[in-house]
Amino acid sequence: MSEFVLYIANKCFSSWSLRPWVAMRHLDIPFREEFVRLRRPETAANLAKISPTGQVPVLLHNGRIIWETLAILEYLNDLFPEKRLWPANIEARALARSVATEMHSGFRELRYGWPMNLRRPKAHKAMQGEGDDNRRRIEAIWRECRERYGQGGPFLFGHFTAADAMYAPVVTRFDTYGGDLEPDIRAYVDAVLDTPAMRHWYAEAAKEPWPEPGPHEQD
Repeated sequence: MSEFVLYIANKCFSSWSLRPWVAMRHLDIPFREEFVRLRRPETAANLAKISPTGQVPVLLHNGRIIWETLAILEYLNDLFPEKRLWPANIEARALARSVATEMHSGFRELRYGWPMNLRRPKAHKAMQGEGDDNRRRIEAIWRECRERYGQGGPFLFGHFTAADAMYAPVVTRFDTYGGDLEPDIRAYVDAVLDTPAMRHWYAEAAKEPWPEPGPHEQD
């Protein structure tokens, strides 16, 4: 199969880049990584060369351009059904797609209030109003998936799926800002963070030489 090329941005804070990257890395789908640095005067011009939306991630394969994270994950599922990016059970699969799509389109206040920043020291940051509603909804999603379909492993549906990839950046936020988490939430956060793929992402983020974002930057 022809080589996959995945365009991503800064590992320290590019949450959308993390999602397909961690799925491909965790599921041993080989790809070549290409990088576009964000927050630079030349960023828009560089993104315009490879992305129809001017955003990352973008996957190139066999002359095809696939953008938008869920579209990339669905494309990979079509090519690699044996990787089980979605649960086999139709009810579990419907739930997985629902919560993945909810993540794709929602939780705006939490994402802005708890920006992904892997340089930031861990410290509790309370959420208010809609942001706290977002936090409680995410915890409810994780609990429902784990209680209904998570018996076979430590992830939302037992084995690692596209739903886990979609929530991976939120896992980093809960770890950074969430303080003392409830035991079941902490167990899921730790399970994702302990994957070799996530550990590798964190290690590479720590080596990025650029100053942005600083360790205490909030956006």
